[in-house]
This record gives sequence, structure tokens and C-alpha cells, in this order.
Amino acid sequence: MTKLIEVDVQQQIFHLHNEQISYLLTVEAGQTLSHLYFGKRVRGYHGQLTYPRVDRGFSGNLPGSDDRTFSKDTLPREYSSAGEMDYHLPATVVRQADGANALNLQYVGYTVLEGKPKLTGLPAAYVEDDSEAETLVITLRDEVTGLDYQLSYTIYRALPVITRSVKVVNNGTQAVQLEKVASMQLDFVDRDFEVISLPGAHVNERHPERRPVSFGVQSFESRRGTSSHQMSPFIALVDKQTDEFSGDAYGFNFVYSGNHKFSLEKDQLAQLRLLVGINDYNFTWKLEPAQSFQTPEVLMAYSDQGLNKMSQTFHQLIGKRVVRSKYRDLKRPIVVNNWEATYFDFDEEKLKPIVAEAKQLGIEMFVLDDGWFGHRDDDYSSLGDWQVFAKKFPQGLGHFADYVHNQGLKFGLWFEPEMISYDSDLYRQHPEYLMQVPNRAPSPSRSQYILDLCQAEVRDNVVEQVATILSQGQVDYVKWDMNRHLSDIYSLSLPADRQGEVYHRYVLGYYDLMERLTAKFPDVLFEGCSGGGGRFDAGVAYYMPQIWTSDNTDALARLTIQMGTSLAFPPSMMTAHVSAVPNHQTGRVTPFETRGAAAMSAVFGYELDLTKLTSAEKAAVKEQIAAYNQMRALVLEGKFYRLKSPLDSNQAAWNFVSADKKQVFVAVFNVLAQAQPYLTKTKLAGLDKDKCYRNLATGQVYGGDELMNLGFYDPVVRYDFASQTYLFEAVTEE
Repeated sequence: MTKLIEVDVQQQIFHLHNEQISYLLTVEAGQTLSHLYFGKRVRGYHGQLTYPRVDRGFSGNLPGSDDRTFSKDTLPREYSSAGEMDYHLPATVVRQADGANALNLQYVGYTVLEGKPKLTGLPAAYVEDDSEAETLVITLRDEVTGLDYQLSYTIYRALPVITRSVKVVNNGTQAVQLEKVASMQLDFVDRDFEVISLPGAHVNERHPERRPVSFGVQSFESRRGTSSHQMSPFIALVDKQTDEFSGDAYGFNFVYSGNHKFSLEKDQLAQLRLLVGINDYNFTWKLEPAQSFQTPEVLMAYSDQGLNKMSQTFHQLIGKRVVRSKYRDLKRPIVVNNWEATYFDFDEEKLKPIVAEAKQLGIEMFVLDDGWFGHRDDDYSSLGDWQVFAKKFPQGLGHFADYVHNQGLKFGLWFEPEMISYDSDLYRQHPEYLMQVPNRAPSPSRSQYILDLCQAEVRDNVVEQVATILSQGQVDYVKWDMNRHLSDIYSLSLPADRQGEVYHRYVLGYYDLMERLTAKFPDVLFEGCSGGGGRFDAGVAYYMPQIWTSDNTDALARLTIQMGTSLAFPPSMMTAHVSAVPNHQTGRVTPFETRGAAAMSAVFGYELDLTKLTSAEKAAVKEQIAAYNQMRALVLEGKFYRLKSPLDSNQAAWNFVSADKKQVFVAVFNVLAQAQPYLTKTKLAGLDKDKCYRNLATGQVYGGDELMNLGFYDPVVRYDFASQTYLFEAVTEE
């Protein structure tokens, strides 16, 4: 089998490559690790990209050297530190016992490993067989402090992907304070990039923004304690001419659920540095001698065929080599969730008709949302008390779960285990479990507070309570929510010189909870949520194969949210529901078929009172479920192509194509009706040009090349928010 990593020991050149990409690095003067190239596959390297030696004023040189043409301030590097005459943002900053923060990280050696080692306590991409990947570990050392930085690079055989992370090992004799440790650095020369990011807000997540990379520093970050609604842990660097189907695109996806930071710096020479890692805002980590610190992982994808191919790489990697659940390869159930149907106003008798109607319509799971526990009739109480609310379920939760199961449906349950209410037995018994700064009143959000997951005792309590409910064996699905961001950052379990560790330790605590519970209950389908998409990242996907994409269920709003999300994450990770109109978030009234078309393009379900549907709407539900059952595998396994963006036009369109190119699902949406509309066409992507495809609704047969190059006219409609869906299957040419 072809090696993926070649090392020229004499010239100290490292070449990571597969059939699609190459990544080259080398060792320069002063044992400085230097970056050479990342991009389309090259067969080899013969020195043509040795960085030119130029005397640059005010860019200093190596200590003790008279060579004014070599400077770390201009050299493209693999990992930089503070205090070494490099005036860019550094990848790492370390405060030492004497107060200094200077390091001189020098290359000392490397190791090549088959496969991909796991990261202790952190989610990461994985391999199922060591032949899938190879890993290069390069060690940089600061001789004064005894700190080793182990830079890990894993290249996959079948994907244009390299994953990166850093492990810091203190081999010195004194403790140090890590103030910044990026997971990766990547320097570019002579690239006039634009940057695509995914900013947003609650109920308005991941709206793509594209802008030039200008001189100076740009950052894309979260300081909220989670990956956040406001800025997704992803960016792409693209050439100006790059579009969905052509041009270079470099994608960077951070496998982390806490504070993150993507920093771009374009310097005096128009060279670019990218840093990705844990946000250094309010971050320190005390590293004692003989201890180590492992950073989270970054997934780097390269495409020379535009944004769709970059996205498909992330879809494949995250969907098949980050997600670990047994449900990775299993169809996900069609659910009905009672939240927007009832909110807190329900009891067992009110829910039973919804369950019965769900059975009649072909829905596969009933999900009981917030309000089933403690004495919770509103959002002011009971978080932390995960025992059934007897007033609503007088015969116990198990009795209601039995009813759901006897109807032939699976049963799902909502939790928010990281939170606590003042009005709760847990708070009355353990006020020390609350995250709060001593002598200061904590800040509420949604009338709730945060459990201090830095404390092992708190995590044990959460696991015990949740496991007690799940151990009854009647829960098939868990929706794990988090309806506020972190504040009052302090942990009673840590001394003063470790309070800068709280943000990261909270995330590690969350991962510990998920690792323990998903291992204990492997048959339970876990779905992530944080007020919708407030913690939508690859770190969560490691434990939960699907995430509630947004609390905004409006079909029109979901077009942009789901298309933006698809830049970095697979449709199989997104959940989407048909909800009632007027929509509860926007007040908009959209057609039932449009709500279905948007929701069917992800993991599908409903969130409304089924008993209030008209007979026509119930018939539409049955039709939607029948259609989804025909194309459900496409959401899980197929390639997804963005065709038209609602940010650029009055339309949105996408299609899914099965791996064997025998099945195609297309959805086309018209935003606003026009008095004198232009005629528009939709051209499909990813089909086999030599195959013929039958439209299953009309029986008409078309060539794959015909559908991709000629396309078809979109219907002229006279109402807002119209949609059309098409399902094609390959046939023997007629």
C-alpha cells in the first residue's frame, strides 16, 4: 500500500500526500520548522519553493547570526511563539516562573505512525483501520523551559483532509502558565484570499458572509463558553473567483464545543497567517512538570473544485469518521416533538391524542420536550430535578412511555442536564454546585443558572440522575439541550491560579458526561441542542449524530440556515421539523409543501399539534412521509450539492445524489412571487452524464448530461414561498 508520508531525512523535507492533496514542510536555519505548500497533489518537491532570502528592515534575525536575510518575521512557519522576533500573532504564549514569555521552539525530531491516535478526553476524527491514514508527529523544543510541542498531522488516504492538533509536554523543572495554545498555524505567501465565515444569532444561525482578507488582523470567535449561535467554529479561505463548482477552497473546521478563535493576519508583505484554537480570552492553564496539555483538533479540507467539494469532504469526514454512534449508519426516526404544540401546558391525557394521531400518519417517534420533570409549569423552576412531574404523569413516566410504545412509536425525552434553577431541590441541597463568582450574585438567563461541570461531584450527580431515567429501558432518544451561555466564570473546585482553566474544563466536563452516558446507553439516539444551533459543531457530533439546527422552524428562514450549515456540516447532522403557521418565530405563513421540502432535506420530523391539522394537511403529512421514506438514505449517505442560494437570488435550490448515482432528490424554492417574473432554470449536479433518469412523478426520462447542462424550467408561480421537489431514479437507457 502506498505510503502517505515521505520524509527526506537528508534535506529535512516532509511530504504528506494522497491522490488528491499534498502538504509540504521543512526545517530551515535555526532548526525553524517552515511551511512550504498545502494544496493539489504534487508528485514531489525539488526545492523550487525555498523561501527567498531578503534583507527586510525591522525584521530581526536569529540570535548570534550575522545573516540579515533570514528572519522568523517573514518566513512561512508551522508553529510560532511569542518573543522570537516574529511580530505576527503567535501560535502560543507561555508565562514562565520569572514572568518572561519568550520561547524558541526548535525542531528536534519526528515520528510517523500508522493510523491515527486518539486524543485523550477530547472528540476527534478517527479511523476504523490503521490503513486509512498516517500520522506525522513533529517535536519542537524550547531548551530553556524544557517544553516540548508535539505537532500532529494526520492525512487520510481517501479524503483531501489533514487533521492537526498540538500536545504540550512540560519536561522542565518549573510550572508554567499556558496563556495561548493554538491547535494549528498555516502561513500563505502570494494568495489574495477571501474569507467565508458563518456568523449568526439565536434563531438566525450560520448565515454565510464572504469578504476580502484585508491588511491587519481579523478574528472570528466565540467568548460565550460554547461554540455559539453567533460564530460557528469554521472558516473557509477561497480565491476571489471560487464558486460552488470551481476554484480553490481551504476549509477549517474546529472539533471543539467551547470558546474558539480563528485569527487571520495579513502582514506588510501581504503574507497571511491563520491560527485556529481555543480562544485565549480569559484562558490560562497551569502546566506542572511532567504534565501535558492536549489541544482540540482542527479538520483541514482542500478543494480545487469549489465550495461544494470542500463541503462534501467535511460531510464525509464528519458523518463517517467523527460521528461514532450506532446511528451513524442507521436511518433516523421521523419524530413529532410536542414543544411548539403545547409548550409547558400539557399532561398525559393531552399528549395521548397527539401520539395516536402520529401513529395514524406514519410518524415513528414521539418526543416529550421541556416540562415533564420537577414541578415545571414554566421556565422558572426544576432544572436539576430529573424526576417525573407527578401532576402531569400521575402514573409515572413509564406508564406514558408504555402507551407510546404500544402505539408502535419510539419514545424520546428532553433534558437540560447542565443547568440548574434556584427553585429546585438540587439547588437547595447543593448551592455549591452553581457556577458563580464568590461574593457576587450570578446572572440569570432564561431564569436559569449553570452547573459547575469542573467539579467531578457535579458530573457524577448529572450522570446518576439521567442514567436513572434512561436505565428504566423505556427511552429511545434523548434531546440534550443548553438554553443559555456561560457567565460568572469561577469554579469552587479550583485554586486562584487555575481559574483561567474554567472555560476549557467546563467543556472537558461536558465531554466527560457525554462519553459516560453514550457508552452506558449505546442504543439511545442522542440529539444535541442549544436553543437550536448554539452548540452545533463537530465536537458534539462525536457523541450525538444529529443536532437541532435552529429554534427557527420557519421554512423560508431555514433555507439560509440549512444552506449555511451545509458549508461545514453534513445534512445527516441537521434536524428539521415541519411546524405550524403562522410560524412561532417569524409570524410568516408558508405553504405546507414548502415546510415539508425544507425539512425533508435534513433529518425529518414535525413540531405541531397533529390533532389540529385539517384533513388535507394530514394527507400531506402522509405524502411527505412516503416521499421521505423513498429518499431518506440520500440524507444519510448521499452527496449534497448547493445549486442556488437565497442570499444571491430570489431562489434556493439543492440536490442530493446517491453514491452510486442512481437516485437524485431535488428541492427548488421560490422566495417571493413577481408580477412579471423572469424565467429561471435549475441545472442539477453530480449525476452520471451517461445515465438516464426517470422523474418518478411524471415518468419522463432525461439524460444525466441533459439535466446537468440544459436543466429544466422552474414553474411560474403566483404566490410567495413556493417550492417544487423532484425524485429521479436511474433507468436503463430507452
